[in-house]
Amino acid sequence: MRPATLAGCGAIALWAFLGLLSRAAAAIPPLQLTAMSFCIAAVLGFLVLLVQRRLGDLRQPPLAWLHGVGGLFGFHALYFTALAWAPAAEANLINYTWPLMIVLMAAPLLGLRLNWRHVAGTALGAAGCVLLLAGHASLTVAALPGYAAAFCSALTWASYSVLSRRFASVPTGAVAGFCAASAALAVVSHAIFEPTVMPDPLGWLAVLVLGIGPVGGAFFLWDVGMKKGDPRLLGTLAYATPVASTLLLCAGGYAAFTAATLVSALLVAAGGLVAVRG
Repeated sequence: MRPATLAGCGAIALWAFLGLLSRAAAAIPPLQLTAMSFCIAAVLGFLVLLVQRRLGDLRQPPLAWLHGVGGLFGFHALYFTALAWAPAAEANLINYTWPLMIVLMAAPLLGLRLNWRHVAGTALGAAGCVLLLAGHASLTVAALPGYAAAFCSALTWASYSVLSRRFASVPTGAVAGFCAASAALAVVSHAIFEPTVMPDPLGWLAVLVLGIGPVGGAFFLWDVGMKKGDPRLLGTLAYATPVASTLLLCAGGYAAFTAATLVSALLVAAGGLVAVRG
């Protein structure tokens, strides 16, 4: 496996902690949490650029900024909207079609060949996610706007991820600027739509870890993976995220461990193994 693809796997591993850390910071409104996390990610990114004397990485054309900020902020805004307007389990299920979209979009948009192992691995991963959440399915007409937002969030992240390869000349350091711009947009949105809540000590710790990991370092690793790694394989392996996240929630006492969780984990693992051999 290429080092760049391994970097993308690192992002997937960090995203597995998103649910657990979000639960620890549940008292903080979502847009405020997004703004705080992105601020930490941006500050750390700027410090790295400053130490490496690479602040010039931030000078990018408008189209690169539109792609970066649109992907990072657009995904989170739509995802949190989906959670507000639709049942969380169903919104999550629809949102986690983005790994499938990445695998399927890689062929027409990037000219990469899909073989039967990629398709079979994706199908197994999808089956694991569906089994994990199917017990919660209760689609209602009233929640259709939320379901639409969840689908759009998946489409936004898949498009951002696949099209990152078209911006291969944009250095990964530019992600620090994208995080800063996303934080600014989240601050404005928070001021308009939400009250401000002062976090407790556990909340501050969760925000700090989120900004360093799932809503910070993961974006830099994912950028490397999508630009220089194998997007078909990463799209398939990304199906491990919802299952791993659920297992961590179980370990943290926030969810009950069931037989469906175990079978889902085995399906996702099998899908990843099949895809890796592709």
